Amino acid sequence: MISISEQAQVHFGKLLSQQTEGTNIRVFVVNPGTSKAECGVSYCPPEAVETTDITLPFNGFDAVVDAESAPYLEEAEIDFVTDQMGSQLTLKAPNAKAKKIADDAPLIERINYVIETEINPNLASHGGNVSLMEVTEDGKAILQFGGGCNGCSMVDVTLKEGIEKQLLEQFAGEITGVKDATEHEAGEHSYY
Repeated sequence: MISISEQAQVHFGKLLSQQTEGTNIRVFVVNPGTSKAECGVSYCPPEAVETTDITLPFNGFDAVVDAESAPYLEEAEIDFVTDQMGSQLTLKAPNAKAKKIADDAPLIERINYVIETEINPNLASHGGNVSLMEVTEDGKAILQFGGGCNGCSMVDVTLKEGIEKQLLEQFAGEITGVKDATEHEAGEHSYY
């Protein structure tokens, strides 16, 4: 589930040696499965361990993960890197925003995964987002725009030249196009 480099394990060992005996680390995801997901690491004293937690043994300590965060921490990596700027812990969790899905998962789940992990992070730079409403019988993916995309004068370009091209390429033979179902209303929230 989570890999922790040797350097990070040594670093955690030093930090934990200054804590109450039996203290471990907790690795978690706040807002898992959303575009606002954030990962973190904190101290986990023995009395804070829940019966539903998953305990992962490492060199001299355990990493504790809550059941809700676990699927979003698949393939997560913690490292301790030193460069000319100093030393820091890094935590990479590629599945935090959307848990990894199987290649044979239903089409709607696979499209939602691409939207959450690839499309929405790009739209977020403009304060926007998109969500899948449905896939019609004739293969059209019906999308709803929100945030800065709602009412934006460039939404048609974003839809046709960006999102549709990407989804048609990734789901060739499964979808035939993309349609916007948003009731666009321009205002201060709109990006353009």
